[in-house]
Amino acid sequence: MPKTIFSKDHKYTVEQLKKARNEAGLGQIEVAKLLGKTQSHLSKIEAGQRRLDITQLKEFSRIYKKDLSFFIK
Repeated sequence: MPKTIFSKDHKYTVEQLKKARNEAGLGQIEVAKLLGKTQSHLSKIEAGQRRLDITQLKEFSRIYKKDLSFFIK
């Protein structure tokens, strides 16, 4: 069984995060500040190197003004 971080579902969520950020017209630095994180932290999430929990996904959903279902396949 593949690890969650390398699953197709995780990859889809990561792609949707990048898409939502771009659609919102925000840069990684701006989003990182809104999250109280560093730009490198956000970069690792978008590169698929960090896992996300539901609470973090809800924060992204709020920032990008997207329904939570946008990020889940």
